[in-house]
Amino acid sequence: MCRHLAYLGPEEPLGRLLVDPEHSLYRQSWEPRRQQHGTVNADGFGVGWYAEGDPVPGRYRRAVPIWGDQSFADLARVVRSGALLAAVRDATFAGADGEAAAAPFAAGPWLFSHNGAVTGWPQTLAALAQRLPPVDLLSLDARCDSAFVWALVLNRLRAGDEEGQALADTVTEVAHAAPGSRLNLLLTDGETIAATAWGDTLWYLSDPGRRTVVASEPYDDDPHWQEAPDRTLLTATRTEVLLTPLKDLAPAPSKEPRT
Repeated sequence: MCRHLAYLGPEEPLGRLLVDPEHSLYRQSWEPRRQQHGTVNADGFGVGWYAEGDPVPGRYRRAVPIWGDQSFADLARVVRSGALLAAVRDATFAGADGEAAAAPFAAGPWLFSHNGAVTGWPQTLAALAQRLPPVDLLSLDARCDSAFVWALVLNRLRAGDEEGQALADTVTEVAHAAPGSRLNLLLTDGETIAATAWGDTLWYLSDPGRRTVVASEPYDDDPHWQEAPDRTLLTATRTEVLLTPLKDLAPAPSKEPRT
């Protein structure tokens, strides 16, 4: 469910990364090649990107399929960025909050996307709501599993956790509460990328010192694409990619709610 992509590298038009490649995210909205759950991603889309000198990204999100937005092609042709995160959505529950439920979610310098689904949502994660300050629950972007997972990640980031650790601890916590969940998470601050492979595909393309792309699936047939094993944390910059088995990371300890 869903396809997403993050990029760090030389400034490029958004369309060169999201529309032009033969198997681009745009095409993956109706014809993904490696999607294991669901068949199309037509329940909305979004892209967030960073402008030079501004650490807070801009976003463009819609509740319609990416191919149904007549403005997006022009936007993607002229807007340029050296860092972005984009996603096309297959909703866990149809009609759940429309545009507000479309990734990327955002706060401060961060952009976030969730490819997957929480088993038994929302009942299975009710206890985890106690970890969040009431204001965080009241200000959720949408009433969907992805928005709640983002709130858990953001709570850790605001407490000072590094991006990779925030994802790893959230995945292990949610997976323990809701076994069988698919939790491919993707996070960037415009300088780094963190991602998890947990129940669906995750690929990366690295040209050290120049660009790094992390995506649900390759957007072309470049032989340098590599697949991250399932149950893996990926952390990356423009110069390197590091893979860490999530089983080698300590499970998230039980903590009092953060305020």
